[in-house]
Amino acid sequence: MRVAKPRPEYLKFLSAYEPRITDLALAVRKLVLEEAPEATELIYDAYSAVSVGYSFTGRPSDAFIHIAAYARWVNLGFNYGSQLEDPDKVLQGTGQWIRHVRIAEAEDVKNPVLRAFVKSAIALAERPDKPGTPGKSVVRAIYPRKQRPV
Repeated sequence: MRVAKPRPEYLKFLSAYEPRITDLALAVRKLVLEEAPEATELIYDAYSAVSVGYSFTGRPSDAFIHIAAYARWVNLGFNYGSQLEDPDKVLQGTGQWIRHVRIAEAEDVKNPVLRAFVKSAIALAERPDKPGTPGKSVVRAIYPRKQRPV
């Protein structure tokens, strides 16, 4: 499936990282949007990471997946990860809701368990009353202070 090109702002934000991290973030983005093309992409150039949340309603509070780029890896996060089936204990995190998978190499993105987690997260996501509208990409916040890459 063809995925919409990332916004130029997102690419600019990712340019703070080495190309390997940018490539990982874009590969994870592609995976998410292949499964949820109607999701709205909410982009944040935050203090310690460039992150993107995905929501079917466009509201950040309804985000079901997020991607965070750090200096040495990319996290694929699941906002309701504690509710996902994880018999092999792949998901990391101990909070009440959020779990993530750390992706450090291109091969990690090809692991079929990631796509299964994405599909499961989509099934739990809040959806609008009128489904089927194409997703969009929105820059939500640009933090003036940055602490990255480290």
